[in-house]
Amino acid sequence: MDSVTVTIQIILILIFVISISMKLVRTKSMVKHWREYRYPLWFMQITAFLELLGVGGLIIGFWLPKFILLSGSLIIILMLGALHAHFLRAKHRPIMGLNALTMLTLASVIIFIQIVK
Repeated sequence: MDSVTVTIQIILILIFVISISMKLVRTKSMVKHWREYRYPLWFMQITAFLELLGVGGLIIGFWLPKFILLSGSLIIILMLGALHAHFLRAKHRPIMGLNALTMLTLASVIIFIQIVK
């Protein structure tokens, strides 16, 4: 496994651990954003669970690289949804989608690396 993939996996895992924690604890900022998206709060828990699946797959991917492809695909879908929520549902400023765009890009890169191998 190459160092670029491992580095991206670690970055994504760390970012998503923070995101999952914020959703599970229902921080004020997360609840505020979720209301701006006009999604029900129970959907936040579903999203946290899907993010947890993605993190689990990235961790397993250290030993079984095929899981990187699956987890990366899930993360791409989640981040496309996040961008939709920020820009189309909540009408946030572009800076608000920067984190989702970064994770989308990183997930795309590790998928590309896995496909090219």
